[in-house]
Amino acid sequence: MSEVTVYEKSPAEMVLGKKRAKESMRAQVMMFSLMIFMTLISFTMVLAYQAQVSGFSSYFVLPTLLLFAAVQVGLQLYYFMHMNEKGHGIPQMFMFTGALLAFPVVLTFVTIIWW
Repeated sequence: MSEVTVYEKSPAEMVLGKKRAKESMRAQVMMFSLMIFMTLISFTMVLAYQAQVSGFSSYFVLPTLLLFAAVQVGLQLYYFMHMNEKGHGIPQMFMFTGALLAFPVVLTFVTIIWW
């Protein structure tokens, strides 16, 4: 069997750990609130478009919705999948490299099919 090592934290380490946990939770709540706000704005824009409100054409609503979606995906990867923490450099590199390689591939296939 493997041995288990018990490490007791000093009071200063405990205080620092609690402070970091509190800051992390505050950031999580702020990002969640921001994403809820962006979702509400998106729904409101779609409702305004469907009600044919002046200024909410499909040329405005669709790119804005796609931009909001891209921002939300980025924030969810960065905060809710803990990519903002130390030690996640290699997974970040692989995810961003995969995204950078996937975009031209999808663009190529879309271009081949449409034209």
